[in-house]
Amino acid sequence: MSRVDAHHHVWDLARRPQPWLTGPRLGPLHRTFTPAELAGPAAAAGVTRTVLVQVLADAEETADFLALADRSELVAGVVGWADLTRGAAVAGQLAGLRAGPGGELLAGVRHLVQGEADPRWLCRPDVRAGLAAVADAGLVYDLLVLPGQLPAAIETVRALPGLTFVLDHLAKPPIATGEREPWAGLVRRLAAEPNVVCKLSGMVTEADPDHWTVRDLRPYAETVLEAFGPDRLMFGSDWPVCLAAADYAEVVEAAVELTAGLSPDERTAVFGATAARVYGLGPV
Repeated sequence: MSRVDAHHHVWDLARRPQPWLTGPRLGPLHRTFTPAELAGPAAAAGVTRTVLVQVLADAEETADFLALADRSELVAGVVGWADLTRGAAVAGQLAGLRAGPGGELLAGVRHLVQGEADPRWLCRPDVRAGLAAVADAGLVYDLLVLPGQLPAAIETVRALPGLTFVLDHLAKPPIATGEREPWAGLVRRLAAEPNVVCKLSGMVTEADPDHWTVRDLRPYAETVLEAFGPDRLMFGSDWPVCLAAADYAEVVEAAVELTAGLSPDERTAVFGATAARVYGLGPV
């Protein structure tokens, strides 16, 4: 089966700094990562296409990512960044990105909502207007939120039924402590909205990075599998951030084990068809 990795990053320290890469876990990742470095592990895991996701709140980074994707045989789509607080003016920014090299590969937009101090940032009128512009452009919006920001995410999803939302990293549940509520209940409420899909991604770095097991991840994976169903779930590696806890092969193997009970068609959805449909990547 040809697989799609719906969530990974790259960064080039010669192009722009990455000040968030600090501390004992992320510090070792403070170096340049390119699609060429991902190509080998991806091929070994049967991944033939990927979605490259923004790292910084920087439109120039998105332009660079689109140009990079245009030259890459691996990257099939880009989730970039736009300043949603500009409201309706977001349309012009998106049009500018689409007019540049690789612009046709722009598949979605993301903002680092997890870093916003206001838990209701997504409910701001200017942000909602920016999200409406994303919908009008025919793009999807990746939700990067923490569990405490899920109530605002649920309100926003309901307010914008014409926009497809993609929940990144299961909303970062506290896997390391084993707690499930209130995260699980909120995720089920979010999944009840038909315009939301979810990425099976980012789990190993929310678990104990030194001692995680598939058993630790299973209750959280089962929650989103039940809530969203395979047709609204997509695999993402979160490479190279995942390297703080596991190598690429280990992340893929964990996802395969967590979905072993699915039918062949359901596994095809999780490992490619959902991402291809939602991000407009073409047939699997």
